[in-house]
Amino acid sequence: MAKNKMKSHRGACKRFKLTGTGKIKRNKAYKSHKLTKKTPQRKRGLRKATIITSADHKRMLRSMAK
Repeated sequence: MAKNKMKSHRGACKRFKLTGTGKIKRNKAYKSHKLTKKTPQRKRGLRKATIITSADHKRMLRSMAK
């Protein structure tokens, strides 16, 4: 009996990117609305992407089916 392939989670594939070194990059939250109460420094920091934690790495790779 053949083992079924895992399907990739399409939402995860759209939100996360794999870097050249194998890390997973994500965008930061809290940047979409209610921006008037946030300081310019905070909004500037939210622009940059970041790397996901090592605790989530294995789970995210599995959901992205890589």
